Amino acid sequence: MSHQQGRVLGLGGVFFKTADPAGLRAWYKQWLGLPMDEYGACLPVASLPADAYSVVSPFSDSTDYFAPSQQPFMINLVVDDVQACLARLAGSGAQILPETENGEFGHFGWFIDPAGNKIELWQPPVATGA
Repeated sequence: MSHQQGRVLGLGGVFFKTADPAGLRAWYKQWLGLPMDEYGACLPVASLPADAYSVVSPFSDSTDYFAPSQQPFMINLVVDDVQACLARLAGSGAQILPETENGEFGHFGWFIDPAGNKIELWQPPVATGA
């Protein structure tokens, strides 16, 4: 079977506006260990867990899933330990959202960054080898 040319292969980045890009880059570097430089953070696909993937998903404009953020988007970051990341963020100035979720798709937690963006942390489930 041949594959068609001109198709999307993966997520290449997340780009968004903020009043203080340098300050927000420094915050993400300090509190989540993102390897930030003046362009942002490059995260090699090879560093992701075997069962991780990128999702592109339009939501209805009436969704409240991004609340309490007022932004029309939410960023999902793959992490190795949701609870450790949320604990690390406790003194960062971020608003840690109290609910977490653990289910068949893995472990999720959320926070609002200093720029008002809702960030979803995703710890993929451990591969079962099945």
